[in-house]
Amino acid sequence: MAAMVLDGRALAREMREDLSLRVAAYVAQHHHTPTLGVIHVYGDRSAERYVRSLQISCNRVGMNFKYYLLHHTATQRELESAIYTFSADLNVDGIIIQMPLPIKYDSAAAVAQLDHRKDIDGVHPINVGLLNQNKPSLVPNTPAGGMLILERYGIELAGRDAVVIGRSAIVGGPMSTMLLNAEATVEICHRATRNLADKVRRADVVVTAAGKIGLVTGEMLKPGATVIDFGINVRSDNTICGDVDYASAFEVAGAITPVPGGTGPVTTMVLLDNVLKAAIVTHVDIDEDMAQC
Repeated sequence: MAAMVLDGRALAREMREDLSLRVAAYVAQHHHTPTLGVIHVYGDRSAERYVRSLQISCNRVGMNFKYYLLHHTATQRELESAIYTFSADLNVDGIIIQMPLPIKYDSAAAVAQLDHRKDIDGVHPINVGLLNQNKPSLVPNTPAGGMLILERYGIELAGRDAVVIGRSAIVGGPMSTMLLNAEATVEICHRATRNLADKVRRADVVVTAAGKIGLVTGEMLKPGATVIDFGINVRSDNTICGDVDYASAFEVAGAITPVPGGTGPVTTMVLLDNVLKAAIVTHVDIDEDMAQC
């Protein structure tokens, strides 16, 4: 029996319509348009395309977009100064530092310059700590989108065995925490994991975020398993695919996200929703400060 397709595009459309209404209501009340600020070091074409797509998405929901492009020769100090500038700008509500940064930069030091209230990628140590305590504020967009897809399609997590392949700070790591917070039993796998196929075969939920074509095949899956594929890979013919061999997995899994059209569209909408959340928090603080004056 073929798998149920977890259609991220359909969910993203619903989220965009709802967010547009909430943004309009916020603007009418506060006379301020929520604004996304993106800091990007020049040099990665795929990142440039992503930034352009974010600008289009902002326009669609009624948000503003600010772009701080740094030359590839920019120093660590110049990068941190750009982050500080956006953090201090009352007209910028949410900030993302386009990752990964070139290897010459200290990413942790850069992230530390963020105002955690504007950290819509959920990478600042304060936001990471809140998520680990199951008190999330601004959470990483990609795994949060994956969790929304699971919720939308009624995938039960409590008591289920989950395997997460990949341990990055922005996808695999926080996804594991979110699954734990939903009372799944989670095993994290990575490049040093032995007998990956055996571990995947025991899982009710399989999450991939490794960036490797064909990493998971249908024969590795437990029949009826749910598969969330965060992988974004480019084949030699320039087509996009995930980490999962979709054709074979589709025949075994109970539910599966396609690539493209699965987690990606929802990730973008979670990011924009975080911008609105950050705007609400920031302007509540501003209103309280003005009331005390």
